[in-house]
Amino acid sequence: MDGTLVDSNPVVERTWRGFARRHGLNAERILAVSHGRRTEETVARFAPAGVDAAAEAQRLIAEEVADTRGVVAIPGAAELLATLTSGSWAVVTSAGRELAETRMRAAGLPLPSVLVSADDVTMGKPSPEGYLKAAGHLRHPPESVVVFEDAEAGILAARAAGARTIVVGQSRCAAATGLDRVPDLRGVRVDIDRATGRLRVSLTAN
Repeated sequence: MDGTLVDSNPVVERTWRGFARRHGLNAERILAVSHGRRTEETVARFAPAGVDAAAEAQRLIAEEVADTRGVVAIPGAAELLATLTSGSWAVVTSAGRELAETRMRAAGLPLPSVLVSADDVTMGKPSPEGYLKAAGHLRHPPESVVVFEDAEAGILAARAAGARTIVVGQSRCAAATGLDRVPDLRGVRVDIDRATGRLRVSLTAN
């Protein structure tokens, strides 16, 4: 969702920089690894000794739910989703369900019939658990699924699930090497193959 359908970078930066200021931490180090990962896992990694990581994570999540300033759709997202039928696509996100729904609505995007959030998995990205669950709900084997990802943790998760993975944006992490990529979703087209009923994804230059 974040970075592929929704641009929430302003909120993400405000939230993590506030966390860093409160605890005397280096915000850049946190932001370098927080994208695509569950909040509680990032807090646990960086919170100083003595900080209640669970309580801090809940505080950050509440701040993000309340803050939609600057949240917009990735270019082409609305147009792409409008071509997809219900049950043919899913969102797999490291955000909790409330935050995911809040951001999708703030960006003016429809909610999918299948949403696998941070609340629905025991292990967040880069574990493939979320993508495997989504594929199961869509009733397709993971290798027949196309995943759009922007962050290293998500790319690793999608590849580990066996899905065809397309990078959105400018990620240059090692996991993105050799993958197809698009700057945003304006160059993505989905058609139905009338012979098989399967979706065909085409990538073109913007």
